[in-house]
Amino acid sequence: MSRKLILYIATSLDGYIAKTNDDLSFLSLVEQEGQDYGYADFVKTVDTVIVGRKTYDKVLSMGYDFPHVDKDCYILTRTPKSTNGSLKFYTGNIKTLVTLLKLKDGKTIFCDGGAETATELIKNDLIDEYIISVIPILLGDGIRLFKDGRPEQQLELLSTKQFEKGLTQLHYKRLKK
Repeated sequence: MSRKLILYIATSLDGYIAKTNDDLSFLSLVEQEGQDYGYADFVKTVDTVIVGRKTYDKVLSMGYDFPHVDKDCYILTRTPKSTNGSLKFYTGNIKTLVTLLKLKDGKTIFCDGGAETATELIKNDLIDEYIISVIPILLGDGIRLFKDGRPEQQLELLSTKQFEKGLTQLHYKRLKK
């Protein structure tokens, strides 16, 4: 059985994962003491993380340590950099990487962003499931989650969860062609 690759991400209702200048402040609209929207349980099912370099850099620029050092992490970059513990800076072909990772025994592969990485994964038909948390705001501009130029894909809704602060979480699986 092949491992699943899941994109788990938050977006505004109009499809932006960040405002211009990588501003994530809109995410605070749904912050609530003791509520992580299922994230901790999801991360327990994961042993491999794929993240774009811009997203990785954004986390570090916010003063946080990169949270997934207990997992195999692949930071997709165009600039070669040495491995640092579990962090592997990957400059190769994304389809080759994911195909090899899916063949290995293990848990779920988690795409932690960003938009460029998600788009490349979609273009190569590599995302198996989408868990998208929709924040109740229309940003009007910013970084789109789903960029143009990707193929059409049909999805099946697995579940919908609504939360007190207005966040709605949608869980889809990609239908095979």
